[in-house]
Amino acid sequence: MGIEEKIKDIEEEIQKTPYNKATSHHIGKLKAKLSKLKEESLQRSSSGSKGQGFNIKKTGDATVVLVGFPSVGKSTLLNEITNAESKVGAYQFTTLDIVPGIMEHKNAKIQIFDIPGIITGASSGKGRGKEILSVARTADLIVVVLDTLNPQHLDVILKELNNIGIRPNQTPPDVTVNRKKLGGVKVSSTVPLSHLDEKAIRSIINEYEMHNADVLFRDDVTIDQFIDVLDRNKSYVPMIILLNKVDLVDEAYIKEIKNYIPEFIPISADKKINIENLKDIIFDHLDLVRVYLKPQGKKADMEDPLVIKKGSTVLDACGKLHREFVKNFRHAKVWGTSVKFPGQKVGPDHILEDEDILRIILRK
Repeated sequence: MGIEEKIKDIEEEIQKTPYNKATSHHIGKLKAKLSKLKEESLQRSSSGSKGQGFNIKKTGDATVVLVGFPSVGKSTLLNEITNAESKVGAYQFTTLDIVPGIMEHKNAKIQIFDIPGIITGASSGKGRGKEILSVARTADLIVVVLDTLNPQHLDVILKELNNIGIRPNQTPPDVTVNRKKLGGVKVSSTVPLSHLDEKAIRSIINEYEMHNADVLFRDDVTIDQFIDVLDRNKSYVPMIILLNKVDLVDEAYIKEIKNYIPEFIPISADKKINIENLKDIIFDHLDLVRVYLKPQGKKADMEDPLVIKKGSTVLDACGKLHREFVKNFRHAKVWGTSVKFPGQKVGPDHILEDEDILRIILRK
């Protein structure tokens, strides 16, 4: 029996098994087996597609991937917000390769990929879907593009992303699993667990051949989330949803869609509706920080900031400039909201905030 047949059989058994306290350990065991088989299927797909993969060269300050069904207007949108020239046509599968573009906004250079439209079953390999969706795993932001007349495609897209190991708009569960050589499995928790009991936890962890481990829960996680922790290969990526071609419908229709998609951004790439606002939203969701550099004895360069990720330290900023700045770092001075007073002397671990001014002092 092949992997896909095994996956199908387990999925059917899970659907037939009623979920309750008595069956939770059995369902957990089945879901753990299912997750391992899906990962094996992905690995085989990756290794078996030599010469057909997508070669992606990342550049810029962050990476965004446009995800959607064919002919939803992703290519038009890419052309509108970046310097790319993606082929546009009113028929399916116009984009057969991954087209990159650079969106320059608020002094940041944001790389945006237009990937081929996905279809139902993409995560199982249809339409080279595994290769296409794998690009989104390493993105800093996923932008789902929906056709206004087909908002129901969102459910399919979320399912395909989940199947490929992407957890959009989720944070990694706060669960620690430490393997040991002896002592069996010890389970502890700082919060009440409403989805898992100790029998289910042991049943799941044994599927991963962990017979000696300390398991600590700081979150009340589901069976699926606990399996994600054990898999250690899930991608937690921020996501926003666009409703494209809103010029074709009225306000009443848009209001109706909000009943089952509460948060989306209405746009029209073709008519250039809400495009500038979209650029601001993309920038904000990337959590980028602009730092202005001040050379010794000179004014700060307020035209060309260094763009880094939110939460970055002074040493992170040094590393983005040049490795010599890291090697010879002495201390730094900062002006801005991250310090108590202007020109405060800080060390390498100081966290910078947006629009700080930074002067780096190096050892001579």
